[in-house]
Amino acid sequence: MLTTIAAALLAAQPAPAPAPAPAAPPPAPARAVEGLTPRLAEAPDYKEDAPWLCLPGRVDSCSRPLPTTALGPNGYGATGQAVPNAQAKVDCFYVYPTVSRDPGMNSDLAAGPEEQGAAWVQMGKLASVCRPFAPVYRQLTATALGRVMGGGVDPSANFVIAYNDVLAAWREFLAHRNQGRPFILVGHSQGSIHLQRLIQDEIDGKAIAGKMVSAVLLGWPVEVPTGKTVGGTFKHVPLCTRGGETGCVLTWMTFRAEAPPPDPSFLGRAKGAGMTAGCTNPAALGSDAPAKLESNWFTLPRPNAPAIAWSSEGPPPTLFVRTEGLVTGRCTHSGTAGYLAVSVNTVPGAKWTNAIPGDVYMLGQINKGWGMHLADMNIAQGDLVRVLAAQVAATVSGGATPARHSAAAPPKSRPR
Repeated sequence: MLTTIAAALLAAQPAPAPAPAPAAPPPAPARAVEGLTPRLAEAPDYKEDAPWLCLPGRVDSCSRPLPTTALGPNGYGATGQAVPNAQAKVDCFYVYPTVSRDPGMNSDLAAGPEEQGAAWVQMGKLASVCRPFAPVYRQLTATALGRVMGGGVDPSANFVIAYNDVLAAWREFLAHRNQGRPFILVGHSQGSIHLQRLIQDEIDGKAIAGKMVSAVLLGWPVEVPTGKTVGGTFKHVPLCTRGGETGCVLTWMTFRAEAPPPDPSFLGRAKGAGMTAGCTNPAALGSDAPAKLESNWFTLPRPNAPAIAWSSEGPPPTLFVRTEGLVTGRCTHSGTAGYLAVSVNTVPGAKWTNAIPGDVYMLGQINKGWGMHLADMNIAQGDLVRVLAAQVAATVSGGATPARHSAAAPPKSRPR
C-alpha cells in the first residue's frame, strides 16, 4: 500500500519560486514523539520557531503578497495584491505536497525554494481567511519516489518519519500555539495523505472535531460509499455539501473532461470495494452540476510542460493571474471514479488563453493517470477562499451548521 502511495506522489512536482524568502535557520535538536517507535519518531522540536515554514506575524512564504492581475476575455484588467489577514479569527494548519529535491529518501529540515514556493502559491491566498501554520517536515522526497518507481525500494519507514513530524507539529500546534481557536486543515498530495491519517488518529470522533472548521484535502482520494458523504476514509467527518457547513471535508482531484481517470488510475479513483472518490466542487457545493470557476494561476512555465500564452496582448504583468469563467468544473462520478472534470471555455475573438496548465509529464508524455494534479489548488482557488470565508464567518458568529455525521446522500443544490 505505501509503495503504491509513494509511487503516486511522484507527480507532485514543485512550484517554482521566483524570489524565495530567506532560508529557515537550522532546526532545533530532535525529540521523541510519545507513543511512537523512538527510532522512527525523532522529530524537530516544534516548540521552537525554526522548524516552521509559516507562522502568523512573521515574514515568510505564507505572508508574502501575491501580485495578481485579472484576466478576462477582453484581456488584462486591474492588478492588485492578495495579502494575509492579520485579524483572522481562525487558524490554518498546512502540510505542503511532495516538492523536495533533496538527495535522500527523506528531506532535510532546511526549507528550500521548493517548500517556500509551494507554500507561497498554495497558502498565500488562503492566508486571507486564516492565520497560517506550516511545519517543515521530513517528507518523502521526489528523489525517493523516483527510486520507488524504479522498483526494489520500500519507503514505508521513510513515510512514517514524515508523518511523525507532522504529528509532532500538530500536537505542539494544539498545545501551545493555537490557543483553542477554530482551525482549518489544508493539504495537497502527500500533505493530504498525512492529514488524512492525522484526522483518523487525532480528530475523527473526538471532542477536538468540534473545533475543525473544515479540512481541505486535495490531490488524493477521500473515499466515501457510493452515493454517500461519509463512511469510508472517515467514520464521522463527511464531505461538505452546502455553504456555511462546518466540520466537513473539501476535496477534489482535477482531470480534463475529455481525459477522465483511466482504469486503473493512481488518482481520481477510490481503492476500496463499494467506494468512490469524493468530490466537492467549491463553486457548486452539494451538486454535480457544472459551474464556472474562479482560478488563480502562477504564470511561470513548469519544467517539461508547454508555456502558456496567457493573452494575445503579451505576457502577464504579474506572476499571478486571476480568471473567472475561463474554466468550468463539475464533479463527476462513475463507479470508483470521482473527480473534478474541467473544460476550458473558448470564446471566439477572446484575448485570453484557450489553454491551461496542470498536466503531469513523465518522460516527455502526459501521464493520464495523474490528470491535472499540478492545478488542483489553482483551478478553483477563488471559489475555495469564498467557501472557507463563509465557514469562518459562520463559525465566528456562532451560526455555523455542523455537518451531519451520517451516511446520508448529499443534498442537491444549484451552482452559483
